[in-house]
Amino acid sequence: MDDGTNVECHIKGNFRIRGIRSTNPVAVGDFVEVQTLADGTNWITEIEDRKNYIIRKSTNLSKESHILAANIDQVALIVTVNHPVTSTTFIDRFLATCEAYRVRAIIIFNKIDLLTDEENEQVEELRALYESIGYKTIEISAISLQNTEYRAQNTDLLTLFAGKTTLLSGNSGVGKSTLLNALFGKEMTRTGKISDAHDKGMHTTTFSEMYFLDDGRIIDTPGIKGFGTIDFEREEVGHYFRDIFRVSRDCRFGNCTHTNEPGCAVKEAVVRGEIAVSRYESYLSLLGDCEEGKYR
Repeated sequence: MDDGTNVECHIKGNFRIRGIRSTNPVAVGDFVEVQTLADGTNWITEIEDRKNYIIRKSTNLSKESHILAANIDQVALIVTVNHPVTSTTFIDRFLATCEAYRVRAIIIFNKIDLLTDEENEQVEELRALYESIGYKTIEISAISLQNTEYRAQNTDLLTLFAGKTTLLSGNSGVGKSTLLNALFGKEMTRTGKISDAHDKGMHTTTFSEMYFLDDGRIIDTPGIKGFGTIDFEREEVGHYFRDIFRVSRDCRFGNCTHTNEPGCAVKEAVVRGEIAVSRYESYLSLLGDCEEGKYR
């Protein structure tokens, strides 16, 4: 409520009838109208129009989509090059969704304290790639943020969240919960261990929740294994890749899909190394999502 109190509410079933087909008709970050009945129960009767949201393909195939959060100012995507490995395909899919729904994205490379020299070089290469496209990147050790001296050296990270509603997201095990606890200086949510057998994260956050940090708000979400996109039109996918979109204006055909067409400036830029192969492969994988009935 406006006064900061928590109110347990039920959801009106007619949201389904009205065409809301996501697994969660009401998402964290939504502004809603609540009606209290004579028996004291509270019902959500209306969802106000959202300024934006981040959505992905639901793993529940009986539904269409799952909304991670609504009415956000930015996304902090937490990634790791090891323990566990975050694939560039996952990063690019997430960034494309942020572009589609006009949400600012920041990439935070975590667990740098655990990396070998070779893995640190990999982080620098990835940072150079995404910064050249126009994304802000930061590298941190979330667990080290509990150290006062280290925290003082990372004011750039801490100021990112001031006055904004930020969605924290990423694969399971990348350190979202550790970062959240470090930001608040106390245990806000449980942290988990990495599976020794598969070097993958195990879920500790089971549902999305909003936390209030000074004048900012942070939405923590369960770890995501894959990121299936939804409602992308084939001819629009290239618009959500900044580097590809910039070059595409030089293609011979205005409706070029950058696959088999002659005179494609994008494919030529990939050959010259002006567009990263990983980015082009991610683009092609998103084109695959646009095939009817296909799920990734």
